[in-house]
Amino acid sequence: MSSSVIAITDAEFETEVLKSTTPVLVYFWASWCGPCRLVSPMVNWAAEKYGERLKVVKMEVDPNPEAVKKYKVEGVPALRLFKGTQVLESYEGAISQAKLASLLEPHL
Repeated sequence: MSSSVIAITDAEFETEVLKSTTPVLVYFWASWCGPCRLVSPMVNWAAEKYGERLKVVKMEVDPNPEAVKKYKVEGVPALRLFKGTQVLESYEGAISQAKLASLLEPHL
């Protein structure tokens, strides 16, 4: 499993997220979003720290409205932790490294 964050689109969502054999952290972001700049290093940290047990993908919200609507992303930055088709955790807004770890670790 790669320890880098993979950029995906609506077209890749099913393959990269829903059909993954490992849990997947989806990071919804936007280029115009100030708090996203604060969260991006936390997402990269999660990919590095949990890369063996967790797949991390990022999805820009504006060009990918299908997943945004389906998973009720109301603001960015937003995180969704998937295992198969199930959403295990959902979080919106800026997040600290400690809080992100506490969301992820029970599921890994």
